[in-house]
Amino acid sequence: MTVHEPMRPIERCPSHPGALLEDIIPATGKTKVEIANLLGISRQQLYDIIREKKPVSPAVAARLGKMFGDGAAIWLRMQAAFDAWHAEREVDVSAIPTLKVA
Repeated sequence: MTVHEPMRPIERCPSHPGALLEDIIPATGKTKVEIANLLGISRQQLYDIIREKKPVSPAVAARLGKMFGDGAAIWLRMQAAFDAWHAEREVDVSAIPTLKVA
């Protein structure tokens, strides 16, 4: 069995999908307002995602996946990785036992 080695150090937070959006929107030649209108979301919602204040919901992921041609799954995986990294560091699970399946 091969061991998967992560491409980034485990201590480093995965990128929020908003960081990717911030990078790729200029390459479209469209403004953020135009992108929000094309996606059918509010300008504020798009800005909140880009500023990493709001997560990418499954509905927004489907819209982004259609717009950029990469499908919803990539956007949802990015959001899940970001959320999991933060949860593992912010949620106290020390009182929860680890069970073994019989």
